Amino acid sequence: MPSSSTNGTNYSNERPKLVVGIVVDQMRYDYLTRFYNKYGEGGFKRLMNEGFNCKNNHFNYIPTYTGPGHTSIYTGTTPKYHGIIANDWFDKKLKKSVYCAEDDSVQSVGTSSSAGQMSPQRMKTTTFGDENRLFTQMRGKTIGISIKDRASILPAGHTANAAYWFQGKNEGNWISSTFYMTQLPKWVIDFNKKHIVDSYLKEWNTLYDISTYTESGSDLNTFEGGFKGKETATFPYDLQTLKSQNGGYDILKSTPYGNSLTTDFTIEALQGEDLGTDDITDVLTVSYSCTDYIGHNFGVNSKEIEDVYLRLDLEIERLLKALDDKVGKGEYTVFLTADHAAVNVPAYLESVKIPAGYFNTSVFIKRINDFMEASYGASDLIESVSNNQIFLNREKIQKLDLDLDDVQEAIINEIIGYDFVDKAYTATAMINTSFSTGIERLIQNGFNQKRSGDVIYVLDPAVISYGKTGSTHGSSFEYDTHVPLLFFGKGIRHGQTLQKTEITDIAPTMSALLNISYPSGNIGQPLEFIFE
Repeated sequence: MPSSSTNGTNYSNERPKLVVGIVVDQMRYDYLTRFYNKYGEGGFKRLMNEGFNCKNNHFNYIPTYTGPGHTSIYTGTTPKYHGIIANDWFDKKLKKSVYCAEDDSVQSVGTSSSAGQMSPQRMKTTTFGDENRLFTQMRGKTIGISIKDRASILPAGHTANAAYWFQGKNEGNWISSTFYMTQLPKWVIDFNKKHIVDSYLKEWNTLYDISTYTESGSDLNTFEGGFKGKETATFPYDLQTLKSQNGGYDILKSTPYGNSLTTDFTIEALQGEDLGTDDITDVLTVSYSCTDYIGHNFGVNSKEIEDVYLRLDLEIERLLKALDDKVGKGEYTVFLTADHAAVNVPAYLESVKIPAGYFNTSVFIKRINDFMEASYGASDLIESVSNNQIFLNREKIQKLDLDLDDVQEAIINEIIGYDFVDKAYTATAMINTSFSTGIERLIQNGFNQKRSGDVIYVLDPAVISYGKTGSTHGSSFEYDTHVPLLFFGKGIRHGQTLQKTEITDIAPTMSALLNISYPSGNIGQPLEFIFE
């Protein structure tokens, strides 16, 4: 009798031994194409040339931030359902701002600081890693790794065996929380003891001759932040000298070497956690965060961004080689995407006559508060303005016998006349109207009835509430929503498509590959055309 069944019930030999999700923080799709000729053959090009490239892949909600991005990738749904509406948001019940991964009920592991008091408890739905754990009776492992806590914790899900993140400052160690374990495993303790991190406190210069970096702007310009202690944001950067004024080991987050450290730790995790060593599928989530820190600091058109991507290409190659060696070629499946993209520095866009600008949120808050006091005779009707949302004091509105819908509408009619405010919507509209297209659909997909505000406003294209140097993200515009989506490895055919795909399609695609249940809040569609 043949060992495989034609009725589709024998799945064990079809599943990869390991699924690796790689998220590159703040990666625009055009970084694949802009720097393509500078990449080697074993990193991004290997994924593109041997795997499947979804070239028209987008986020289908706003805001496009790190916490919601990582969550949506792994849950197959949007903030409307998974509840991670931003990195931080105003909690209407607690009456204060909360962080997406904070959890005071757990303790730090591997540090005496509070940096380990984190968990996925605010995420409402399951990830495909959670579903794999349930399907395999908890025998399939899930491990999350990232410099950023939220980029490790949220992808790994509720049932993860471990999530690890980097504690910089004066420590330079990988840490976790009692949500996962009571103490770090020996392999993590040994890795921290080696203090490989010290070897990266060195000069950061360009990988190749800077004169060959023709895909980015001039090194010296007025659009970049740089480091404290260095007069100009220009190469080279002496990290050993600069670290004392830039957060100690945290300076590595804003250099390519933080990505190298992430690869070092991930390769150690393959061995230390025995990932992909049997026929029960494991899930490894890896997020490269330094690209985001560098983008925020130097902007998307900087030499620094070009350099970090050329170096990240080598890190991807190193990770793929380790997977070939430890799991086996053809035995693992990888996807690579991003949690959001980013806008060009508005000051730079203005210099080349493209409409752009800066929105002063403090002035906006004062102006809207003045309007509320003049209209209703009360100065405390607004509890918070955050993430382009206005949160009203509903108890006070009720006490004053005001109609909530009328107040929301009055705010809309007021702020729509302000410079740089392009659109505004009420929570009532988001609840009572179904939007199937346009920016309204993205707002609605990001609107969580319990957690979002009373009024949502949208700024003009390339207008940001940010400093005059560096790039940021968060909008519904193409520069923030269009990100790479590459599939590679076992079960994946070679090809490419310009068909539109959405970030929420990744989790059901991985679930379909593994023949497991889709995540609990899933709204995405499996991308059948990527499969062999």
